[in-house]
Amino acid sequence: MSPVSYDYVAIENKWQHAWFEHGLYEATQKHHKKFFIHFAYPGVSGYLHVGHMRGFTYCDIIARYKKMTGHDVMFPAGFHASGIPSVGFAKKVERKDKITMKALEEYGCSDACINTLTDPQAVVDYFAKVYVNDYWKRFGFFIDYSRIMSTISPGYNKFIQWQFYKLKEKDLLIQKPHFAPFCPNCGPVAVDKSETDISTGGSAEILEFTTIKFRMPDGTILPAATLRPETIFGVTNMWINPSVTYVKIQVDDETWICSKEAAEKLLYQLDKVKPLNKTISGKELIGKTCTIPLVERKIPILSGPFADPKVATGIVMSVPAHAPYDWIALVESGEPIEAITIIDVKGFGTNPAKQVCDELGITRQKETEKLDEATELVYKKEFHTGYLNEQCGIYAGIRISDIKDEVKNELIAQNQATVIREFSEDVICRCGGKVKIKKIPDQWFIKYSDKQLTTISQNHIQHMNIYPGEYQQELPHVLDWFDDRACIRKGSWLGTEFPFKKGWIIEPISDSTLYPAYYLISKYINEKKIKPEEMTEAFFDYVFLSKGTPKTNVWDNIKADVSYWYPVDINLGGKEHKTVHFPVFLMNHVAVLPPEQWPQGIFVHWWVTQKGKEKISKSKGGAEHIAKAAQLYGVDAMRLYYAHVGSPFVDVEWDTDIVMKYKNKVANIWKLAQQLSTKKDAKSKNLDSWLLSTMNRRIQQIVSAFESYDLRVASNEIFFECQKDLQWYLKRGGSNASLLKRFLANWIVLMTPITPHLAEELWHANNDTFVSVHEYPTVNKKDISEQDEVGEYLLAKVVDDINEILKVTKITPKTIYIYVTPSWKKKAMQTALELDVKQQFDVGTMMKTLLADPNLKPLGKQVSQFVGKLGGEIKRLNDQDKQRYCVLVDEKAYLSQAKDYLEDVFSCKVVIVRGDEKELYDPAAKVRYAVPLRPAIYVE
Repeated sequence: MSPVSYDYVAIENKWQHAWFEHGLYEATQKHHKKFFIHFAYPGVSGYLHVGHMRGFTYCDIIARYKKMTGHDVMFPAGFHASGIPSVGFAKKVERKDKITMKALEEYGCSDACINTLTDPQAVVDYFAKVYVNDYWKRFGFFIDYSRIMSTISPGYNKFIQWQFYKLKEKDLLIQKPHFAPFCPNCGPVAVDKSETDISTGGSAEILEFTTIKFRMPDGTILPAATLRPETIFGVTNMWINPSVTYVKIQVDDETWICSKEAAEKLLYQLDKVKPLNKTISGKELIGKTCTIPLVERKIPILSGPFADPKVATGIVMSVPAHAPYDWIALVESGEPIEAITIIDVKGFGTNPAKQVCDELGITRQKETEKLDEATELVYKKEFHTGYLNEQCGIYAGIRISDIKDEVKNELIAQNQATVIREFSEDVICRCGGKVKIKKIPDQWFIKYSDKQLTTISQNHIQHMNIYPGEYQQELPHVLDWFDDRACIRKGSWLGTEFPFKKGWIIEPISDSTLYPAYYLISKYINEKKIKPEEMTEAFFDYVFLSKGTPKTNVWDNIKADVSYWYPVDINLGGKEHKTVHFPVFLMNHVAVLPPEQWPQGIFVHWWVTQKGKEKISKSKGGAEHIAKAAQLYGVDAMRLYYAHVGSPFVDVEWDTDIVMKYKNKVANIWKLAQQLSTKKDAKSKNLDSWLLSTMNRRIQQIVSAFESYDLRVASNEIFFECQKDLQWYLKRGGSNASLLKRFLANWIVLMTPITPHLAEELWHANNDTFVSVHEYPTVNKKDISEQDEVGEYLLAKVVDDINEILKVTKITPKTIYIYVTPSWKKKAMQTALELDVKQQFDVGTMMKTLLADPNLKPLGKQVSQFVGKLGGEIKRLNDQDKQRYCVLVDEKAYLSQAKDYLEDVFSCKVVIVRGDEKELYDPAAKVRYAVPLRPAIYVE
């Protein structure tokens, strides 16, 4: 060890090799007390970035802590290679995409290696090595690497097919028509917040538009899509974009006119759509007429440059009395058309849209923000308080909130409308193509809507450990609306073939529900103790469900592992999994496995963002490479950053300046540890007792934080509060060699789960064993001294108060007088606290009791003033302060033993006066300002 510099790269490499050489990462059964933790395995779509390491690091910190507290720890990991991410990456390499090629070359990937990456399997193999060697091992993770697996391996395929056999046995697999996200290049894709298959649009919803058929005189259909079909009775005109060239298509036996983009969408969604290879310009349509179905009223077609050909059909129906955008467009058009009011709303006149636009001062279509506000105001009020009026025929008198699909269903029944679907925002596939919505007539679903499955899963949530607590309250509601999920896709996907439909692949979310259980098998496959072809339905039934008889001893060994390690204690993943992965993870366990194997816990962490609060993403740029960051800042500094920079349950912004501060913190701890060995041995009873007591208090708080997975509190206590304690002790002149050695040993063990490389290096200065497997410190209550803790707290407050006085007055002190609180005030405070606990605090009763003492009668006014303030003062105190006031400390005696220290700090004479004596001698003395643990101070 060098006392000058801390070579973190060399130290990290040294201990990582040592840990792996001695197999410390392996899950073994020794203590009969197990803990199973894993993180949501990463999708294989390219290099990972510093954002991914937050959750991975949390997992390792928790796993290391559990190992040090006597648990057998199972911490496995694998790769989610299913779906199209690896396929998309391979295609980028094949077409030599500039960004992809640059990333590979910058990472040091050779030309020969790059040439192989046109094969998706080679992509998975390459990045599997990168993730293990450059990320997980580089960060010192105690992952059991003997269990590494991939979701496209033959054994995993067998496991997933077994899962679907079980779902079908329980009638939880069903078939029905489905409108699915579909990439023209890659086939079906999943659209959800995890963005497994897509690069943007994970929050997109599929909107169902009622597409109403407005008929022109020649019978041609102008289809206009709306989310409010009941407003058809208020349509006054149609909007057509004059600069757009529209196309004609045949839908069943009808001719439709729509935008080119709409025609492409309809080809995917409706059954009988045929392009007619005919176009018509928007200008040609303007001035013509069409008829409103149901109403049978003829209306004009007007110029509407705002009609976006990419949105719905590119044709817009106008309801100016109830749509602010339509009203302003109609005003600007100058057309003499009157708005038709069809919804009566209390507080609105005959034209709600006009009224709101006037109130907000809207006069032009370009005022989009105001128009959005106006639209929300009108729609919201109409929905909650509006009724359809006599213009709506048989629907008159129906509340808008109750109309639901009545008009829509009638239009469809009369063949006057159909339904088309559209994303609420653009969705882009990993390949770069725009995702469409396509009809699949016989799609297979997992029946998550099953009421019994939902109820049992919701009941189990109450018995789980879920972090944060708010998610435990949210999850049952998520399951309430969680609907059937399409579970298979067809296309160039990687994954497991669906056993009931040849050529179709199980989609990535559906194949990542029970995967933690497979880690218990993967070790046997990796060690070639069982072959995938041996993993029959009977095999899985035996090891997971205890059905049938074993064919080999390996079956029994795996079954024993399942019995010991399962269920999962913590499944840890990012907040993007709250509404997708975690619900299916839970429900599939409940559906397939026995109750004793149902998950015990979920830990949700928030994101690392880049500037602008956007999630760091490989596909969106701005992602700093892990290996580069580790080289620049050091692994322990990054681990400490993740643990301490913010609660796991808030987003944190990646800030290199802040990460550098954690790097400096690690180096400073290193230097401080070196300095302790140079201290001369000297004992100081009260001060030594304080350090020993404070150390045990810290251990108590740290263990409590770890047990509740509050990693920020734990890291703050270890790396900031413990260091402050030590620095105070040294500043006060503490130099007890044996105590310092004991403190340092405990401190090293405490920091091990978070900064294991630093801890291991410091530990081996005096030990031959690995601190990574050392027993975590526990509290020794005999070493706790409340008097010395409160005494040092008092001294620290005195120093702070004197410094503040000197700062304000700018006095160079000659003498500092410290008047400690009179004993009656301490007694009054303690009595008040006792009464407060019982909710019996009463000023009058306390005054009567105190003034019964003849010595206090001359101080009647002071007693009255002090007691009068006690009620408010006590309310402001936290629990720790209340405990301090209840501890009996001779304030003068404690400060007197620190007098030399005070005189040395302030370079002047210090006089400490007992309050009782001075007060009775001179009632007007400055001691009247003294209160418990806050002496009065006078500087001259």
